[in-house]
Formats: sequence, C-alpha cells, structure tokens
Amino acid sequence: MTIDASLNARLRRVVRNHDRMKHKGVVHRVGRDGLIRTRPRLFRRSFPLRGAIVVGILFFLFKAIMFAQMGAGNYALKLEELRNGSQVEQIGALLMQEDPVTIAVADFIKPYVFER
Repeated sequence: MTIDASLNARLRRVVRNHDRMKHKGVVHRVGRDGLIRTRPRLFRRSFPLRGAIVVGILFFLFKAIMFAQMGAGNYALKLEELRNGSQVEQIGALLMQEDPVTIAVADFIKPYVFER
C-alpha cells in the first residue's frame, strides 16, 4: 500500500465517522488516560423487529399445537363458534384460521408431542 492509498483510506474513515457524528449525535467518554473521546451515538431501532418476529413464530407454533391436539374437525368447529361470536371473537377466528404453515407444523409436531 502506498502512502497516498493509506492517506486516502484514513481520510475516508475520518469523513465517514464525522458524518455519522453529525447525523446521529455524539457521546463523550473519558478514557483511562484521561482524554475525552468523542464517538458517534449508536443507532437503535425504535421498533423491536427481532421481538416481533419471535412473537410471530410463537403464535404460529401455538396455532400448530392447538391444531395437532384438537384435530382438524374439532378445530374447525371451534373456529365456527368463534366466527359466530362477537367482533373480538371474529377477529380471533380470522387470526386462528388454519393455513398451510399451521397444518404442516402440526403434522410434524403431532408424533412427538401427542403420542398415543
């Protein structure tokens, strides 16, 4: 690496760091040697995307366990009862309706969880 290339790389790094500090704000820290160091503030998402994905996966797993335990016929009867209920129950029926993912996961889980 030549001197110009290393200087250009350092300059790009300094400019990128400065731009991040300008857009995200700064955090000041005192190091062990007593110098105050300024760094860009870490960006945190306002919506916890990972948590929402985990909740979605757990919901599909819950539906699959219910479907595997009750069987297709009883599950359909319970959904029909929910569809004829109040508005909240109708929304629950819409969310709990069987779909290909639920059926596939239930077929996979059934031999392991509900042995007879």
